[in-house]
Amino acid sequence: MHIRPFASEDRYRLTEIWRTAVEATHDFLTVADIDYYEPLVRDSYLPAVEVWVAEDAQGALTGFIGLSENKVEMLFVDPSVKGQGIGRTLLDHAHSLKGRLDVDVNEQNPLAMGFYLKYGFVQTGRSETDGEGKPFPIIHLAQPQTCS
Repeated sequence: MHIRPFASEDRYRLTEIWRTAVEATHDFLTVADIDYYEPLVRDSYLPAVEVWVAEDAQGALTGFIGLSENKVEMLFVDPSVKGQGIGRTLLDHAHSLKGRLDVDVNEQNPLAMGFYLKYGFVQTGRSETDGEGKPFPIIHLAQPQTCS
């Protein structure tokens, strides 16, 4: 696996990864919700953050992480390669660049919560709505100050 910076030609493949990952893990979202967010991810969210992509030995994109300062704004892995350490490798890369990280997780996504808690994040707060004001509660997590 290789981690490299985002290139503009990655945008559509990363949006596909986002959609398939969300469909596999975000049971609380309807198809209409996913359809609403998809163009925002592709056209607004990806260009607004520092994105790093994971690619396999053949150069196929398998996942990505989007950062704003030390905050993980997005982390998605293609479900067909889930469980192979791609998410952890992307987080390790982000940590090596930024130090202590923060992340927000949908409360209704227990797999993501478990992933971040296992990585060492701790809960620091909760919001009733997501960043778009939709009624999807968010759990705020951070790595402890002593995390290196």
